[in-house]
Amino acid sequence: MRKQFFSHCPGAFLAFNEQLHTFPEGKVSQEDAPIRRLKWGTASLIVRSPVTPIVLPIVHHGFEEVMPENFWFGRRPPFPLCNKSINIVIGEPMEFNLPKMTQMAISTSHNLHNPTRGWPILSPSGLDEAAQRCLYTSISDQIQTSMESLRSSSKKLSEAKSLNSGQVEE
Repeated sequence: MRKQFFSHCPGAFLAFNEQLHTFPEGKVSQEDAPIRRLKWGTASLIVRSPVTPIVLPIVHHGFEEVMPENFWFGRRPPFPLCNKSINIVIGEPMEFNLPKMTQMAISTSHNLHNPTRGWPILSPSGLDEAAQRCLYTSISDQIQTSMESLRSSSKKLSEAKSLNSGQVEE
C-alpha cells in the first residue's frame, strides 16, 4: 500500500523527526490583508501521514517590504532589501484528532449533494470525495483561523512598535 501511494504522490511522507514547511496560501510574501482561503495540500499531507503531525502555525509581517512586488519597473528587486523590519509570530502547536474528524466528515458529507470533481472514489484513508472535501476543509479552516489570529496579533505588534518608536523620536 505504501509503495503504491508513493508512486502517486512522491515525498508525501516524512521520516521520523523530519520537518515539512508549507505555504498553504501558495505565496511566501503576502500583502497586509486577511489570510486567503487555504489550499488543501497541507490538509492532505496531514491526513495521509502515517503519524498525525503536529502543526505549528507561523505568520510573518514585513516580507512585503523586503521583497516588494513592484519595486523596479513592476518587478521584484534582484536581492532582498536591507534595513527592513520583519516580525515572525509563532502560534500554539495544533494537534488534530483525525479519527474523530474523519467520522464527523463522513456524517457531514452524507447531507451534502455536491457533484463529484474527479477525485478518487476512495482515498487511501477510505473516504469518498465528499467526505475528503469535508475533512480537508475542516483541517484547513482550523489552520486558517489560527493563522488569521496570529496575523492580527502581528499587525497589532507592528503598529505598537511603530507608535512607540514614533514617540521616542519626537
